[in-house]
Amino acid sequence: MSGASPLAGKPATSIPPVDIDRLVAAYHEQAPDPSDPAQRVSFGTSGHRGSSLARSFNAAHVLAITQAICEHRAAAGIDGPLFLGIDTHALSKPAMDSALEVLAANGVEARIAAGGEYTPTPALSHAILGWNRGRTHGFADGIVVTPSHNPPEDGGFKYNPPNGGPADTAITGAIQQRANELLEHGLGEVRRIGLREALAASTTREFDFLGRYVDDLGALIDFDAIRGADLRLAVDPLGGAGVAYWPRIAERWNLALDIVSEQVDPTFSFMSLDWDGRVRMDPSSAPAMQRLIALRERYDVAFACDTDHDRHGIVARSVGLMPANHYLAVMIDYLFAGRTQWRADAAIGKTVVSSAMIDRVAARLGRRVHEVPVGFKWFVDGLCDGSLGFGGEESAGASFLRRDGGAWSTDKDGIAPCLLAAEITARGGRDPGERYAQFCEEFGESHANRVDAPATREQKARLSKLSPARIRTDMLAGERIEQVLDRAPGNGAAIGGIKVVAANGWFAARPSGTEDIYKIYAESFRSRDHLDEILREAQDLVDRTIAA
Repeated sequence: MSGASPLAGKPATSIPPVDIDRLVAAYHEQAPDPSDPAQRVSFGTSGHRGSSLARSFNAAHVLAITQAICEHRAAAGIDGPLFLGIDTHALSKPAMDSALEVLAANGVEARIAAGGEYTPTPALSHAILGWNRGRTHGFADGIVVTPSHNPPEDGGFKYNPPNGGPADTAITGAIQQRANELLEHGLGEVRRIGLREALAASTTREFDFLGRYVDDLGALIDFDAIRGADLRLAVDPLGGAGVAYWPRIAERWNLALDIVSEQVDPTFSFMSLDWDGRVRMDPSSAPAMQRLIALRERYDVAFACDTDHDRHGIVARSVGLMPANHYLAVMIDYLFAGRTQWRADAAIGKTVVSSAMIDRVAARLGRRVHEVPVGFKWFVDGLCDGSLGFGGEESAGASFLRRDGGAWSTDKDGIAPCLLAAEITARGGRDPGERYAQFCEEFGESHANRVDAPATREQKARLSKLSPARIRTDMLAGERIEQVLDRAPGNGAAIGGIKVVAANGWFAARPSGTEDIYKIYAESFRSRDHLDEILREAQDLVDRTIAA
């Protein structure tokens, strides 16, 4: 990652921790100004996110969004239970309480984790799919209260419809619009009862997310192979929603799995600082993963998940922490070669900013690549019907089908790729890093980087509308440009930015959907210098565009 802070990789105790009491007090006491765009409800690539300290994630937001979801359910005829899960961020429990007050007042049957347990995103998606399988009515949906890997001061709120995955833009757009109307009208139309009454309501019931998810993992992973290989394995839950899942997985499936830490701390002070000097629970970031990387020599494979366990990080003995794109390619090669019960025409889902190594692997496998914009929602339908065997994002989010070809989780599942890394190592005798090294020998070495830079909302809006017509050159870093895309080849949907492709390199530029930054992704199959040249040309283009 370019532009790294000198604090990157240092202990999180190097900076003052977030004041949790102040954060939670602001959630309840501060009210957003609906006339300020930064304080309105805004669904990015993965739900509404913000901080109570910035008045962008407060009780008013959650009450309004939940009421809008209740109205959406009624209009769509969704009358089964709504599964509700939270991660370990400090704002997640208060937000769940607010949501329950509205759900109960609206007569929605809410299913919450037994014993107040945290709920990983994939466990909630798995629960929705399990409930809806074979039904013709009474469909379930869900809410995940999480800002994913974002810093400790953030909160997040995401809606998953009956397909189990992130809601599409039509649904989130309608929910966002209605929620903002409710904010503008002072929440007068929000139905709400007290928390104690909501918890005691007949519509609020406990659900065993943990047991159902863990017990079903044998439909996804070959545990016999893992046990037979006598591997040394470790996992770091990063104080996230899966802290109670990993011990149960080890017990249920008889795995020799060391759990690095089961500590839950809403300041996440046990982390090392991310690339920009902030606390961020990103399992694919080397600066943030110093604790696990330090254990590399002790284990054949070690892994970690982010706070809601929808992202994975793989530490292989041979190479250390694998770049997310590298492991995506390894998973694809292994799964499509060995999952013989999958549809013969099942395609490989990737985003426009994922590595072109995936395309090279897919060509050898004889599988079609389904390339879509950033956002896991674009993979949901394909994972549901089996036309996609795998969907993955360069940000270390992925899900894949059951061994029999059925849907497992239509949201990102960080746990599944971690366990698959053990299966891959067990069955082939080589860890995922060694498998990727073979790709480099076969297809050439990939050099990749991503640049993040600050951008205002107005600048992000300009970048999102960048069209191929604005690219006034036919060369990229000394190579002729073959494609200029503002729509994804797989589904024709708008990228929200631009992608420029040459024979041995490409870049994509797009605004972040959750932070006030823009991102430039680039890759070269020639050299590191060639990559730097691509990035320089790309950043010059973006800077000129957003300054216009």
